[in-house]
Amino acid sequence: MADPRSPASGTIALVVRRVIQATPERLFEAWTEPTQLRSWWGPEGVTCEGAEVDLRVGGRYRIDNAFPDGRVVVLMGEFEVIERPNRLIYTWQVHGSPGASERVTVRFEPRNGGTEVIVTHERISDETMRDQHRRGWEGCLEGLARFITR
Repeated sequence: MADPRSPASGTIALVVRRVIQATPERLFEAWTEPTQLRSWWGPEGVTCEGAEVDLRVGGRYRIDNAFPDGRVVVLMGEFEVIERPNRLIYTWQVHGSPGASERVTVRFEPRNGGTEVIVTHERISDETMRDQHRRGWEGCLEGLARFITR
């Protein structure tokens, strides 16, 4: 049996959660509508230069992350499950990177007048990448919360 922490196994996962004072419908819309997505996406210091979303099973998305040093990292993938307004599942890959795609599940669960956004990122290659994804998702959820409460 393969070691689940082995880079070749791609079985590392992480879960990031945040309760945001908005309905699942409002958060689902902010997550899937390109104009809104560009307004909040990205961890601190990163801006979303572009977003394209073909919101249908088999449809693709693309998010262009611009870093302070001038690098642009393009994230892309395909929607596997769309259950409006409660769940999205999609593949995740950095454009041009080798290897299999990762998988992201986003759930929007009502909680005491707000919604808990639960991001599960799976098939991560190693612990360093997991830690980078954690910082990225925490920053994204912070940006989403700020966007929603403006």
